[in-house]
Amino acid sequence: MRKKVTVNDKMQKGYVYYLTEPIGKNFNKDFKPDLTPKEMLELGVFGGRYIRDCKKEFPKSWYQKAKLYPEEKPGHDSNLNYFKTDASQPLSVWRKKGWINEMHDPRGWFQWYCRYYMGRRVDYEDKKQIKRWKAFKRHIAQVKKNCRKKDFNCRPKQRQSLLHWAYDSRKY
Repeated sequence: MRKKVTVNDKMQKGYVYYLTEPIGKNFNKDFKPDLTPKEMLELGVFGGRYIRDCKKEFPKSWYQKAKLYPEEKPGHDSNLNYFKTDASQPLSVWRKKGWINEMHDPRGWFQWYCRYYMGRRVDYEDKKQIKRWKAFKRHIAQVKKNCRKKDFNCRPKQRQSLLHWAYDSRKY
């Protein structure tokens, strides 16, 4: 299986990648996200901003119940997030810290995850992003240590951040 994908959206023109794995399968043994990209979009992440203009790249089903901010408007709306709080840093911060691979995923981690989930593999980038994902797990310990189970008023920003990283913080 090897399917060619050509991307033409607001941030990438003519970017080509290949899907070499079945959708949602054959993940790195160390990468076990709780949530799929579709589930994340339905719950409400990133203020409804991410991948709004990527509807030709990803399955239509991902967008059917997604909580998205209107594409024609700049910015985002934290009320679209599951925990109704802003838990994002601007893309400029991510770029400054070197967390963005402009060639492959100029929108950052979630774009990488969507493409990885679809079946794209870029060995060096996958290793880097999985390492970052694993490091973010430390926030689960903080929620568990400081909150009663399922007390969603406790640490909502941290819980929202966990959702942004495909950890289902509703379980803790």
